Amino acid sequence: MNITRPMSGTKSSHVSAHHKLTDIIISIRNFVLSNTVAVIATVAAIVTSVIVPPDVEYLSYIDFKTISCLFATLAVICALRNIRFFTFVARKIVSLTGNLRAAAVALVYITFIGSMLIANDMALLTFLPLGHTVMKETGQSKYTAYVFVLQNIAANLGGMLTPFGNPQNLFLYSNFSIPTLEFMGIMLPHFLIAIALVTVCAALLPGKKLTLTENTMTSLPAGRTIIYSVLFFIAIASVFNVVPYYIAVVMMVAAFIFLDRDALRKVDYPLLITFVMFFIFAGNMSRIGVVERLFSYLLDKGTMVFSILSCQVISNVPSAILLSRFTENYPALLIGVNIGGTGTLIASLASLITFREYTKENPRGTGKYLLIFTGMNLLFLVVLTGAAILMGYR
Repeated sequence: MNITRPMSGTKSSHVSAHHKLTDIIISIRNFVLSNTVAVIATVAAIVTSVIVPPDVEYLSYIDFKTISCLFATLAVICALRNIRFFTFVARKIVSLTGNLRAAAVALVYITFIGSMLIANDMALLTFLPLGHTVMKETGQSKYTAYVFVLQNIAANLGGMLTPFGNPQNLFLYSNFSIPTLEFMGIMLPHFLIAIALVTVCAALLPGKKLTLTENTMTSLPAGRTIIYSVLFFIAIASVFNVVPYYIAVVMMVAAFIFLDRDALRKVDYPLLITFVMFFIFAGNMSRIGVVERLFSYLLDKGTMVFSILSCQVISNVPSAILLSRFTENYPALLIGVNIGGTGTLIASLASLITFREYTKENPRGTGKYLLIFTGMNLLFLVVLTGAAILMGYR
């Protein structure tokens, strides 16, 4: 008996250690799957740091204003989501519609407008659950994939009109010091084409009568709603240099430490890390002679077209950061990295969010979703690229 006890204890400890190791591996795998782009960006930064060893110039790579404005915006949006501000407004709007077609148009427009105000990724995180709820509670789940794809496209293209609508816009707006009216003037024609096309696609759904479950949420907390709205405008003001970006960050942190620490915890830090890592990657790439010559040549031949192609491979945010190092043709680059958000699943960080949200609710519907996603996105990519070329961009 005395001999077997240590063996039993040793066996138990081995089993326990094995379980812990398994849990660690699963946690790492889940983190990588949930933050694939951030991991890729980190690997890219590390690899290029071997070629271009770290030095004092690394500090000039990072656009601290972009990172700060993005953090401030994400923090206040998380706080507004925690009081269900956007869900409340969206459900009020959707409750006014009476059929599937009208509900889909409303969902798409809410996402479209939301992306202009709160950035595309946050608009999707806010309104995709609403789209799922509407389809599920009205017995129309078979249309969820189609509605999700339309919301995704609306988020990517709706955000193109404003400097803070997409992360790549915020970076390019700050990096090239683009005047606000000029920025919106560049993007307006493409925005109008996008909204017309997405409206037509939403209107193709049948006009089946819908009945939503009763909304039990009748009011918002008045005090927090007012305070968070003020903080939201401060965050936006920092984008336009009305409020210094570092002041905005301090105000957000101080306010939410007292009012809603959960908002600070829910900020999409992997997205911020992605930006930092791609800043390092882009900075290093620009210091590699052969890469600089190649990219400069390709961008000189066709900035818009090359940026669109780049997005299909490495996504629109890193494309904007990287290619901005090799061209001063910001109108074509701006159009390219916005149109380029359509196309492949990895063309936009926001598209990965939509795919993750859909498969979380419909794990067996991956094939159907990818088929609809690819067909719809290629349609928008071809139409918008063709229109931009006809307008004289290359």
